Amino acid sequence: MNVDRAGAFYLVGVALNAVAFVFALADGEPLFALAFGLVMVYLGIRYRMHASGGQ
Repeated sequence: MNVDRAGAFYLVGVALNAVAFVFALADGEPLFALAFGLVMVYLGIRYRMHASGGQ
């Protein structure tokens, strides 16, 4: 998989988790929101590592 395609997958994952995070907060589910927030942070870190050339 090339760098651009993998980066796009990371960004889509962050976006989908952001939507789920907002809905979890709106429904009053802080533990689900925390889980989605942690996944967003992880995917963001992976994206930055991937974009900088480190795998």
